[in-house]
Amino acid sequence: MWAIELPPFVPFFVAAALALVTRGQLRNVIMLAAPVLGGLHLLAVPEGIHLQMSFLDYELTPYRVDKLSLIFGFAFHIAAFIAILYALHIKDTVQQLAGILYAGSALGAVFAGDLLTLFVFWELLALSSVFLIWARRSTRSFFAGIRYLIVQVLSGVVLLVGILFHASETGSLAFAEIGIGSLAGWLILFAFGVKCAFPFLHNWLTDAYPEATPTGTVFLSAFTTKVAVYALARSYPGTELLIYVGAAMACFPIFFAVIENDLRRVLAYSLINQVGFMVVGIGIGTALSINGAVSHAFNDIIFKGLLFMSMGAVLHMTGRINGSDLGGLYKTMPRTTILCIVGAASISAFPLFSGFVSKSMVMSAAIEEGYGWIWLMLLFASAGVFHHAGIKIPYFAFFAHDSGIRVSDPPLNMQLAMFIAAVLCVTIGVNPSILYALLPYDTGYSPYDATHVLAQTQLLFFSALAFVWLNRRGLYPPELRSTNLDVDWVYRRLVPTALQRLFARLNVITELNKTLAAKLSTLSPLVARQFSAEGIFASTHPVGAMVKTVTVLLALYLVLSFV
Repeated sequence: MWAIELPPFVPFFVAAALALVTRGQLRNVIMLAAPVLGGLHLLAVPEGIHLQMSFLDYELTPYRVDKLSLIFGFAFHIAAFIAILYALHIKDTVQQLAGILYAGSALGAVFAGDLLTLFVFWELLALSSVFLIWARRSTRSFFAGIRYLIVQVLSGVVLLVGILFHASETGSLAFAEIGIGSLAGWLILFAFGVKCAFPFLHNWLTDAYPEATPTGTVFLSAFTTKVAVYALARSYPGTELLIYVGAAMACFPIFFAVIENDLRRVLAYSLINQVGFMVVGIGIGTALSINGAVSHAFNDIIFKGLLFMSMGAVLHMTGRINGSDLGGLYKTMPRTTILCIVGAASISAFPLFSGFVSKSMVMSAAIEEGYGWIWLMLLFASAGVFHHAGIKIPYFAFFAHDSGIRVSDPPLNMQLAMFIAAVLCVTIGVNPSILYALLPYDTGYSPYDATHVLAQTQLLFFSALAFVWLNRRGLYPPELRSTNLDVDWVYRRLVPTALQRLFARLNVITELNKTLAAKLSTLSPLVARQFSAEGIFASTHPVGAMVKTVTVLLALYLVLSFV
């Protein structure tokens, strides 16, 4: 019984503690054992509340299990195992501890049954993940990490305020459906939206993720946004606002990803694009759409991780990640090339790959519920993701032109991690019933009917044709050595410039004050001398002279008054 009551985050935190006092192969074994043993333990845990306690007249539920939390729990265990395996060659204690604590915090959040427990792990997610950015130990990563931490802490503060309002309004801290019918609901939705990378709140992701270490980005891609997706599915299913927010998320990153040169930043925009599909599914709120959102989150963790791993391998071996600096790597990195193409096919929703069996559920639900325009936006987003993630990533990294770089495939542990992810992408695509058995609802959905297969194949074919035509005509945006800013221009350019100008003006005022003070200081001895015993204002005069002076002034006044 005690084993069932053991929350899933505990093995990860224990492994982190043991990793502090171990080194080498023993540490590697301990870290790999945490997700393996945790996943096996989770298979035996029945649904229900397994841990409960009282706190200030509130019931806290640190460990609740149902089908929604279980599927995210399995996904996070798989992601943690693959990411740890991928990072085994790293001998950096900071990265290793941050990664395993980060994964454990994500598990603590999805199995939390009350909002206070959720808040604790929400903040632990931010504090542990920022070290994966700082671990790159560069100036850019340091400042990106600072900006990332500020935004994540802001999300936590707003969440805490929302929780306090919610507890005051309802008398409960239960982590259940909340909705937007109150101020608390809006505050909590905003906090979730920050971590989910809603439009205008998304730049922490595209700013920080590409600055993390090659292995750290793999961890980052798996947990933060997916915890937010889980929180939305738990608290805001059927909230129509999310349909339009998600559709915007699915579409706008395409334009930035197409012009972006940094290939990991392209994947960061692609991550927002894919989360948009999930948010739309949650907003529609039907059994089919929730299944689609949850299953797509599961698949995205794997295929997006595979793409980040392939680009991390390129960065690790070449020291470069800009599309303008790469190309021709398929000659000496053939395994990485093939595995990257599997990830690209999966995110593009090719039939027989994992993205196809989940993305189609969300789009089918949109049509069934009468959201025709949303379906068209998602269709556009599907074509766009094929352009920037399905084609651009492998093409510019491995094929576009011969950069002259000759490096081998990455270390064996990195190849093995990518291979496991690729096998999962194909397995789920070929046999989706494995994934569907884990979903919250049984809808009897079948992705492989003629309509879905033909429509998706046509979409991919014409998208590929458009890419080839634009590229041949020289109309496709070239890979330029540049930094592209979108909304982060406000706080990375506008605000610093405004503050610099303000301080410059304040400095001018300060200099004027100093000049005036200097002038006054030169006059003060003269003034003081005139008021001294020897000065003009202290000298004595005869009374008669004073009377004459007053008489003259009075006469002058009378003359002026009669004029």
